[in-house]
Amino acid sequence: MTTLLSRFSTRWPSNVSAVLRSRHLPHAAALAGLAALVLLVYLPAVGFGFVNWDDPWYVQNNPLIKSWHPAGLWRIVSEFSCRNYAPLTTFSLLIDHTLWGDWAGGYHLTNIALHLTNAVLVYLLLARLTSNRFVAWAAAALFAVHPVHIESVAWISSRKGLLSAAFILASLLAWLRPVRTHRHEAAAIGFLVLALLAKAIAVVLPAVMLAWDRIVRREPLAQALPRQIVPGLLSAMILFVTMSAQTSMVGGVREHLSWSMLDIVAVDLVILWRYVGMLVWPAGLNVLYDVPAPTWGAAVAAAAGWAVVTWHVWRRRRTSPLVAFAALGALVFLLPVLNLTPLTTLMNDRYLYLPSVALFALAAAGLDRLAQGVFRAAAARTDLQSLRPAIGMARVLVAATLVIGYAAAARVHLPVWQDGLTLWRHAARNAPDLAVPRIELAHALHAAGKTAEAVAVLENARLQSRLDHIDRQRIEARLGEWTSAALLSPAH
Repeated sequence: MTTLLSRFSTRWPSNVSAVLRSRHLPHAAALAGLAALVLLVYLPAVGFGFVNWDDPWYVQNNPLIKSWHPAGLWRIVSEFSCRNYAPLTTFSLLIDHTLWGDWAGGYHLTNIALHLTNAVLVYLLLARLTSNRFVAWAAAALFAVHPVHIESVAWISSRKGLLSAAFILASLLAWLRPVRTHRHEAAAIGFLVLALLAKAIAVVLPAVMLAWDRIVRREPLAQALPRQIVPGLLSAMILFVTMSAQTSMVGGVREHLSWSMLDIVAVDLVILWRYVGMLVWPAGLNVLYDVPAPTWGAAVAAAAGWAVVTWHVWRRRRTSPLVAFAALGALVFLLPVLNLTPLTTLMNDRYLYLPSVALFALAAAGLDRLAQGVFRAAAARTDLQSLRPAIGMARVLVAATLVIGYAAAARVHLPVWQDGLTLWRHAARNAPDLAVPRIELAHALHAAGKTAEAVAVLENARLQSRLDHIDRQRIEARLGEWTSAALLSPAH
């Protein structure tokens, strides 16, 4: 076997072997590869339509994106859109409407371009942090194609997450440096403001910046904390404005809104493991998840698992500060969506958009470290030194296999978001006890002129799904409206 590998490695072109042995990858090739991957996976979405899940409110029936009149521009800055204060997102949709009108494909194309931008920013950020372009590219490629990001990219109304992520990553590129100037810090704060104006999720960015200065740069708290006063005040202001707009809990899944905070924390511990599982094996992805009420056995087991992870990260915080920073950063980006303040869903694929970067980076770094360990072992034995190119190629092949596998899975799942009918048929099939997917499926069927089928779906939902009083009222109202319309139609 050794002889066979030796022969293979000697035939491998010397310049390619040099790239595989080194920890570097040409920037141009890396960026071209990321662009090819994003287009390969997501370009079919240009042929998709709008879905009846926020798209009517954000785009189709949104008067704020229909005109460039100064009064309309002032409304974008001063008013809420879909119970959110995100003027930069609304402005991006205004640009889209100017370019594309009512053609949904144009909005999808913009989302794809934003996702590609984010993949490039992930690559540039990780290349700087790790000084290892293989790790940076492998992690960015996984980020580019992973199926869990389909909701963020293929759903037009998720524009705010994509746009905010772009400015968050740009802010981190400016801040996460071994040595910073005042210009770098000013640029980071400027990008933070833009991120906040795209989506309030950016309020956690000052905490990530503080974690970098404390964990990686090892600055005293008294030195690091004052730098976050201005970013923190800006974030608090946007958070206050956004929370004042959250005056309704209609939509989504609401069963958990009656749970105690202890119950929420217990479920969060389990959900965090589910998120890790989704990133490793993305099966059963859905627009809405049926998360069961907490069982203390599962919560205790999940807590024990996280305690072990925390212990290992804490032990290595000085020898591997980037690992500790990545783990803490992922948790910080997830904190706003763990229902510590009430949300109408317990878990969503889009919540993993930025936190996934940390896991992909850790996976790529682990693969590279394994390869480097084998390199060193081979170097210690003269008869195995000729295997180094083959080992380098094996590292690349493993990464390529993962990327290709996730890309293939993404292409299979992507058509779910083609339109409202495909989205809600899939959701109702995967979460049959939830009422919302059936209600939205009925709306999609009614809009397609299939009123009889829509009524049948609502009747089944009334009998088979778990309903709260809001869902029951929505079903009864639609049944009454559509039945009356059917009776008054000329056919009757």
